Amino acid sequence: MPDTVDALIRAQAKLGDKPFVIDTSSRMSYAELDSVTSSLADGFVGAGIGKGTRVGLIMPNSVRWVQLALALTRVGAVLVPLSTLLTARELAAQLRTASVQYLIAVEEFRGHRYLDDLPELPALRQVWRADELPTGAGQIGDLTDTVVPADPMVVMFTSGSSGPPKGVVHSHASALGAVRSGLRARCIDAETRLYLPMPFFWVGGFGSGILSALIAGATLVTEQIPEPEATLRLLEREKVTLFRGWPDQAEALARRAAGADLSALRPGSLDALLPADQRAEPGARAKLFGMTESFGPYCGYPADTDMPRSAWGSCGKPFDGMEVRIADVDSGKPLPPGAVGMIALRGPHTLRGMCRRSREDLFTVDGFYPTGDLGHLDDDGFLFYHGRSDDMFKVSGATVYPSEVAAALREIEGVRAAFVTGVDGRVGAAVVCDGYTSEELRAEARARLSAFKVPTVWLLLGSEDDIARGATGKVDVRRLRELLGGQA
Repeated sequence: MPDTVDALIRAQAKLGDKPFVIDTSSRMSYAELDSVTSSLADGFVGAGIGKGTRVGLIMPNSVRWVQLALALTRVGAVLVPLSTLLTARELAAQLRTASVQYLIAVEEFRGHRYLDDLPELPALRQVWRADELPTGAGQIGDLTDTVVPADPMVVMFTSGSSGPPKGVVHSHASALGAVRSGLRARCIDAETRLYLPMPFFWVGGFGSGILSALIAGATLVTEQIPEPEATLRLLEREKVTLFRGWPDQAEALARRAAGADLSALRPGSLDALLPADQRAEPGARAKLFGMTESFGPYCGYPADTDMPRSAWGSCGKPFDGMEVRIADVDSGKPLPPGAVGMIALRGPHTLRGMCRRSREDLFTVDGFYPTGDLGHLDDDGFLFYHGRSDDMFKVSGATVYPSEVAAALREIEGVRAAFVTGVDGRVGAAVVCDGYTSEELRAEARARLSAFKVPTVWLLLGSEDDIARGATGKVDVRRLRELLGGQA
């Protein structure tokens, strides 16, 4: 199998006029992908970009994003996708951390103006607006031949619930290998027409969207700002077979779907949009689990297939190319099946490094990457997630895992989202729901949780938008704690 982006694009060019990426205003075939990215890459080389050059890209989802990103990686440049949610200060910090030398940016998106207050940065040589890029004749063959699978391909920023974002480095081989290992679990093949609105600057958009479609020979359908009515028309018009948007988005669409023809959707899509007889029982299907450091999911189970009953509620099994070890949080010693500890990863699909961090800082002496996530493996090798090691807290001496409490709250009919954290030694929950009082939610929680896990501090919200998130989209736990603290 091709192990560089250039080799992959050349191999898939045989698909000719088959659509590769479709957005709301344009589309690109596999043949056009080859020719357009070749021309763009030639222009980049002429402007001074070469193997190892770090190039930042900040723009919303579009066919153009795909063209620019893949053109850069074809010639061995290192792509640095940047969040459209960044403030000017955050953008400058990430450009500095990744030592970005060239920056391609839209001027404005959703009220963010990225270039107005950009300071001088030591490594930054040139800034291009997305509509003023150099192009060439597409003569890049000799240069692409120098790119090898071990070369760095991308620096993707991620952050936990607190702390500055981390620039995670992946090679062509680690990224493409990670995507290949999860295609079956994500039900993506050459016949798939995949709807995925996740931003391309996250690994969920770049890996699970763009690269998944490219490797499988599938068609990717995306949009910049999903709105229910427009999204339904898009799904209908493009005959989308696999919906992998957000769960709350799927539920909102389902409420408006009367009259829309979604008959092309197949199992593996989010349940809310499927006919009742195709939906799984709660917990029967794996929750694909991964992180930027593993270039997306490293654990799962075919999304259209029930797991064995004993594994319900798990994340499935580790994919080929990923070894999972559960270790004691304090000592780092391996733990037996059933014991909860920190999840550590090892294998060819893990990160190759991190900006401004040494390998000794990141990995154990035997090559495992401690993820900071808590979990346990059962006797059959299924992984169960228990939250973040820095999020767990004690109530009257007993350990509470926020993810366990949140999962139980989401089982309550009418609860669309739940966020849990510790508040001064008590369990706090911010819940997005309709028609419940906190007393009614507490009664429902008592039926599902041990007494010490039942939230005593409640905040009822009308929308997930009321929950603060960082630039990488993760919940800001510190601000969640402050929000709930005001209810105590």
